[in-house]
Formats: sequence, C-alpha cells, structure tokens
Amino acid sequence: MEWQRQNGMSKLKLMCLCLLALTLEQAWPQHRSLNLTINGYGLSIGNSRGVNGVRLNFRDADLDRVNGLNFTIWKPKEPVEGTINGLALGVTISGAREVNGVALAPVGVMGERSLKGLAIALVGAGSGRDVSGIAIAGIGVGGGGDVSGIAIGGIGLGSGNDLKGIMIGGLGLGCGKDMSGLMVGGLGLGCGGNLIGIGAALIGAGAGQNVKGIFIGGIGVGAGKSVTGIMVGGIGVGCGGVLRGLAIGGFGVGAPTVEGVAISAIAAGAKDFTGLAIAPVYFRIEKGGLMRGVSLSAVNLNKGEQQGLSIGLFNFAKFLNGIQLGVLNYAKNNPKWLRLLPVLNLHFD
Repeated sequence: MEWQRQNGMSKLKLMCLCLLALTLEQAWPQHRSLNLTINGYGLSIGNSRGVNGVRLNFRDADLDRVNGLNFTIWKPKEPVEGTINGLALGVTISGAREVNGVALAPVGVMGERSLKGLAIALVGAGSGRDVSGIAIAGIGVGGGGDVSGIAIGGIGLGSGNDLKGIMIGGLGLGCGKDMSGLMVGGLGLGCGGNLIGIGAALIGAGAGQNVKGIFIGGIGVGAGKSVTGIMVGGIGVGCGGVLRGLAIGGFGVGAPTVEGVAISAIAAGAKDFTGLAIAPVYFRIEKGGLMRGVSLSAVNLNKGEQQGLSIGLFNFAKFLNGIQLGVLNYAKNNPKWLRLLPVLNLHFD
C-alpha cells in the first residue's frame, strides 16, 4: 500500500511539472536572451530582438535588427524577419529579411527581401527579391527580382527580372527580363528581354528581344528581334528582325534583314541584304528582296533585286543592277539573248 501511495504521488508530481512547463511555454515571451549590453550595445546571447554588437543564437525568430555580428546554428524561422547590417554567420543557413554586409554559411545564405554585399555558401545564395554585390554558391545563385554585381553559381544562376554585371553559371544562366554585362554559361545563357554585353556558352546564347555586343555560342546565337555586334555560332547565327555587324556561322547565317558581314561555312540568306556575304555553298535572297553589296558563293540565288557584285559558279538575279562573275550568269531583266552568259553578265539602270 505504501509503495502504491508513493507511486501515485510521483505520477501526480510529474503531471504537475508537465502542466507547469506548458504554462511557462505559453506565457514566456519568444524573445528569451541574456543581454550583456549598455544602451543596446554589447553582447546578446539568445533570441533577442536585436543588438548593436554581437548576437549569438540557435535559431532566429521575429528578429528586428542587428548591427554587427549575428551568429546562428539553424536556419531562420518562417516568416523570415529582421535586418542584419554587418556580418551574418551560420552553421547551416544564415540570413534575414534584409542582409547588408557579409553573409557566410555552409548550406546557404538568404535575404528574404534583399541580399546586399558579399554572400558565400557551399550550396545556394539568394533572395526573394534582389541580390546585389558579390554572390558565390557551389550550386546556384538566384533572385526573384534583380541580380547585380558579380555572381557565380556552380550549376546555375538566374533571376526573375534582370541580371547585371559579371555573371557565371556552371551549366547556365538566365533571367526573365534583361541581361547585361560579362556573361559565361557552361551550356547556355538566355533571357526573355534584351541581351547586352559580352557572353559565351557551349551550346547557345539568345534573347526573346534583342542581342547587342559580342557573343559566342557553341551551337548558335539568336534573338526574337534584332542582333547587333559580333556574333559567332558553331552551327548558326540568326534572328527574327535585323542582323547587324559581323556574323559567323558554322553552317548558316540568316535573318529577314542582314546589314554587315555574314560568313558561313555553308549557306547564308536574307530577304534584304546590305554588305558582304561569304558562303561557299549557297547564298539566297528571298522573293521581293534586295541585295546591296558583294556575295561570294558557289550558287548565288537572288529572287529579288541585286545591286552590286556576285561571284560564284552560278549566279541568278531576277533583277540585276550590277555585275555577275561566274561559270554561268543569269539576269532575267536582260534581253533574252543576254540573259544567260558565261564568265560575265551585267546590267545597269
């Protein structure tokens, strides 16, 4: 009987302790910390609202502001709050709503609203909005808004809006709007808006709008609208609008309008062409188009008007206002007995 009574008392004490712990958990404020500070300056240990100095905590929750050093072991609790101005260090993931300064962590660094300064992580670095400064991550760097400055992602790099600066993606990089600066994509680089600057990728470089600058694509370079500058594509260079400058394509170069120099190992073509075209196998001007300049190809097929010089094995012009040099030369607007001639044909209006 005595043993039963003692056992019952032990159970009652245990229940009371559990109830007391639950009560304290509900009543005790979230911000529990040991603050060795004077007027907010000094050392804070625990989940304080913030400090000017050094703050050491296991996991941040409902943070306000830290000016100095913020060191945590675990990732911030959702929703991620607060601002860190200075140094954000984490054993796993470090970050806050806004991080201004240096952020370092093995797994990842994050700025829910913005990440500014120097961010280095083995896995990933990013922000729900903007990333600016220097961001380096073993797997990837990303921002829901703009990424600007110097960004290096071991596998990839991307943003929902613009990429600006020096951008390197191990496999590739891309953004929803404009990309500008110096860009290197292991496989490819592209954007939904304008691509401006200097860039290279093993597979291709392209934009939904315009491409301007110097770009090299292992397979190709292209744009939905215009391309301006120096472009080199292992297979080809092309666009949906005007191609201006120097374009070199392994197999082909083409656009509705080409202005400049087009060099291809096989073929080149346009509706309207102004400049110099070198295509050993085939050069073509579409029906109703206009050729102004010089074309060198085995076959120069002009279904529009030629104003200039064509050199090849066979030269054809629906309307010739210039010179044809080749084995056979045909000018449809010449008198019948002068339309097909060897070596030389010409017509001037």
